[in-house]
Amino acid sequence: MNQASKKYTQIGWIARILMLFIITFVSLFALDSFDPQLTMIEQLTGFLIHMIPSLILLALWIIAWKKPILGGYAFLILGVVLAPYLFVGNYSSNHSILNSLSTVLVIPFPILLAGILFIWSSKGVK
Repeated sequence: MNQASKKYTQIGWIARILMLFIITFVSLFALDSFDPQLTMIEQLTGFLIHMIPSLILLALWIIAWKKPILGGYAFLILGVVLAPYLFVGNYSSNHSILNSLSTVLVIPFPILLAGILFIWSSKGVK
């Protein structure tokens, strides 16, 4: 393995690990569906509904693992669509540009970064 292909392999692994952290972080939000005042069925239903974004990210992650260029563009599109949606949604509820920008930096920005890294890593694949 030459130095250039080793660099692209390392970039690919950084993208995969970054997405693993993002999926784990987004999955943590599903834990707020557990409430002792709800029945077990209501709690599990709420948990599964809250896990839908994580499952979508997981599916895209699997695609990106097999086909980095396709997954990279999917993550780029997701990040570009998600950023204004989250910004506007947060701004309308808290009327703070700083809080809304911090939300964009925490969720869509790492997804965009992972997309760029997946595309960059695919440049080394022949």
